[in-house]
Amino acid sequence: MTVPPRPPQPPPGPPSRLALWRMRTLRRNSLRRRTDVIRAWTGVVLLLVVSAVAPVAAFLVGDAATRHYEDTARHQRETRYQATATLTRDAPRHPEPGSEEEKETRYPVEVRFVTREGRTRTARAEVRPGLPAGSKVRIWVGADGETTEPPMSRAQIRSRGMGWGLIAAVGVALGGAAAHAATVLALHRRNLAAWDAAWAKTAPRWTTPT
Repeated sequence: MTVPPRPPQPPPGPPSRLALWRMRTLRRNSLRRRTDVIRAWTGVVLLLVVSAVAPVAAFLVGDAATRHYEDTARHQRETRYQATATLTRDAPRHPEPGSEEEKETRYPVEVRFVTREGRTRTARAEVRPGLPAGSKVRIWVGADGETTEPPMSRAQIRSRGMGWGLIAAVGVALGGAAAHAATVLALHRRNLAAWDAAWAKTAPRWTTPT
């Protein structure tokens, strides 16, 4: 009985990066250098450290930033208050009346208001387009009697805290990348020095005396 020939098999594909790393660092061979092992394990250790430290740093920094902005917002609520102001002149009209852009646009206009101390002051406030002179608007006034922004909202506090947490995590990752780059550079210089020393010993045997 004749056995049918086996169909040709496709050639094996290239080894994965993990397999290459194992062949180069874990297996003993004549091409492996001590610096190769140090470089590989340094990368692994730094990756593990960054993966563990980045979330902790993000949480701690974000929490500290959130508490800082909560204190700031509390101080703003204690020192700022709302007052009714009167426009002293017409607000500019938006070039596209009735558009969505007009609903979001605000123009600085001179207004007059009375402070808690009973003094009449004039300032500039951001108002909707097209408001005529004499219109009443609500403004925020600071402890110095000047117009200011409203106290930070919970959404603003949360957004800023998350932003600082993200910056901390990115900083840890960049620090790990910098440490790895510095290690690779130092090992590369060490390899170059070893090659120079080896060549200094080998060169005389390759040089033909004249």
